[in-house]
Amino acid sequence: MKKICFRVVFLVLLAVFVYSGYSLVAYYVGSYQNEQTYENLAQMLVDRPTIPLPQDSDSETVPEETQPKQVLINVRNPETGELLQVLPEYAQLYTMNPDLVGWISIDDTKINYPVMQSSPDNPNYYLNRNFEGKFGSHGCIYVNEAADVFAPSDNVLIYGHRMVDLSMFGQLGFYTEKDFWQEHQYIRFDTLKERHLYQVICVFATTAIKGEGFAYHSFVDAADSSDFDAFIQKCKAMSYYDTGITAEFGDKLITLSTCEYTHNNGRLVVVAKRVK
Repeated sequence: MKKICFRVVFLVLLAVFVYSGYSLVAYYVGSYQNEQTYENLAQMLVDRPTIPLPQDSDSETVPEETQPKQVLINVRNPETGELLQVLPEYAQLYTMNPDLVGWISIDDTKINYPVMQSSPDNPNYYLNRNFEGKFGSHGCIYVNEAADVFAPSDNVLIYGHRMVDLSMFGQLGFYTEKDFWQEHQYIRFDTLKERHLYQVICVFATTAIKGEGFAYHSFVDAADSSDFDAFIQKCKAMSYYDTGITAEFGDKLITLSTCEYTHNNGRLVVVAKRVK
């Protein structure tokens, strides 16, 4: 009887070990394939113009004369046949997937990805789908379906997974340290039609449990200046540190959101304002 029990326990442990090993290998194989996919997409942007950063930390805007010219070309939506004017560097990517709405990058990080947006009747479509629309645990970087990227909304909320391999929004966790923020203050977020630079104004964590945390995700367009100011004040009050930078009604924001592990169902949030 003892031998039988021992064998059963041994087989169960062996099965757990084999499954764990398989899952680990599958994760890293998937991670490598995901990285290769996005590297290939990024290589299509060789002609993407750069946006010069402000000359010093006291300057929050990029001089107009140094900004790259924004010339649009006509591209046909492969699904509807409709013509859309887009920046030349994103034309090929748009024909590959018309859910593309832009590109996000942060210098000296892995964050260099296409940004997707699904229709309001299909929310979070890209949570676990890759650029091709196929299942993938890494998902895509994608915009909340309620936001208007092109108008744009006062606040464009952008989601991404916080992956163990530091891909997608995995490196946003470094923003909890002010030293990292000082070296990575600027986020490049282009839409299909415009190139823009944003400066991080605050970084905070909260819970996504309804009724308990800060519902930052519900702020899309301010009703008035008081509404906008209240959002900014709440964000800055919760911030890990004071950046010395704020935003005023009329400024355009992006809010990057990913998982956070010190809160129950936590979210790490990085808020930035447009400076170009």
